[in-house]
Amino acid sequence: MNSEMINFWNDKGYLIIEDFKSHEECNELINRSKELIEEQDFNNQQSVFDTVSQSHNDDNYFLESGDKIRFFFEEKANLDEENVKTNKQYIVNKIGHALHDLDDKFIAFSKNEQLDQIARAVGFHDPLLLQSMYIFKQPKIGGEVVCHQDSTFLITEPESTVGFWFALEDANRDNGCLQVASGGHKGPLRKLFKRENNQMKMEELSNEPFPETDTYVEVKKGTLVLLHGRLPHYSCENRSLNSRHAYTIHVIDGKSKYLDYNWLQRPGLKLQGFKNA
Repeated sequence: MNSEMINFWNDKGYLIIEDFKSHEECNELINRSKELIEEQDFNNQQSVFDTVSQSHNDDNYFLESGDKIRFFFEEKANLDEENVKTNKQYIVNKIGHALHDLDDKFIAFSKNEQLDQIARAVGFHDPLLLQSMYIFKQPKIGGEVVCHQDSTFLITEPESTVGFWFALEDANRDNGCLQVASGGHKGPLRKLFKRENNQMKMEELSNEPFPETDTYVEVKKGTLVLLHGRLPHYSCENRSLNSRHAYTIHVIDGKSKYLDYNWLQRPGLKLQGFKNA
C-alpha cells in the first residue's frame, strides 16, 4: 500500500489490488462453497435474495443470519422439488453471513496479517470483520444488484464500513462485474436500512440522485477490490454462460459504535479482527 494507492482510494472510493489471492486459494473457496451446498437439504427453506423487490427484508431466515451460515436462492431459479434436488449447485444466489467465523476454509481465507495491514492503511484503527458473503452470480440467472451504498445496510457512528471484495473468478461486463460511481463516496449517504419494532424500514436521508455507475471494475481471478461504505455501486444480471463467483467481507472500525437498529446482529458471536484466525 504505497502513497499512490492511498491517494487513489481517497479520491475514487475504491481500490483494485491484483493477484492478491492465488488461483489455488480461490479454488479452495469455490470447492468449499460447493461442499456446503451439497450438505444442505433445501426442501425446508426457500428464502430468495432479490435486491430489486427486496422480498427478503422481512424474512426471519435472512434477518437472523448474522451469526450463522445460511443459503439464499436466485429469484429466477426453478425452485420446484425435483430441481432443488438435482440442480442445487445452480440455484443459490449467496451464502451468508458469518462464514468468516464459522467455517475453517473461510476463516483461513479471510484472516491474515496482510489484510489487517491494508485495513489500517486505509484508515482503520481496529478493523473488525462484521459479515461475509459468498456470491455466485449464476450463469444466465444471476440477479441484478441495484445501485446502493454499503453503509445504508451496515452503519456505524462515525461511519466506517468498507467492503473487501475478492474475485474468485474473472469478472467482466459479460458476467456482471461490479460497476462503481468513481468518486461518488464524497456524496451523501442516501438511505438508512433500520430495524424498528422488529420490522425493517428504509429511511431516506437525501434525495440527491446517485451518480452514474459508469466505471466497470473488470478484474481477474484473485483480485481484491476495496469499496468505501458510501461508494455507489451496482452489478447487472449475468446473462452469460459463465458464473462470476466472488467473496465479500464487510469490515467496521472497533472505535466506531455499531448501531442497535442495524438489521445484522450477531448475538452468538463476538466480533474479531483479521488476526484472530
